[in-house]
Amino acid sequence: MAEEFPKNYVSIRDRYREYSSILGNLGKAVRDSGPIEDKNAHLVQLAASAAIRSEGAVHSHTKRALEAGASPEEVYQALLLITSIIGFPNVAAAISWADDVIQE
Repeated sequence: MAEEFPKNYVSIRDRYREYSSILGNLGKAVRDSGPIEDKNAHLVQLAASAAIRSEGAVHSHTKRALEAGASPEEVYQALLLITSIIGFPNVAAAISWADDVIQE
């Protein structure tokens, strides 16, 4: 099954190909630049996505973390760990977005 991307993302990617390529290369370069494994990198990015209340990014990094070997429990813990930083309502929203992917 082909991965589906949000319409706005596809529109930006298609209109600004060089920009999109640079962003993709930046992400890969940063992931490859240090000792953090993909699974943990996506859990960090998941927590950051929740902090900025980005539903799309929470969906994306939940999926990517699971594909990199994270368990659903690890995804949920990554979100619960930031409760004292972003507050329960924000964590609850992020958990519901992670559930969209995990319960799919």
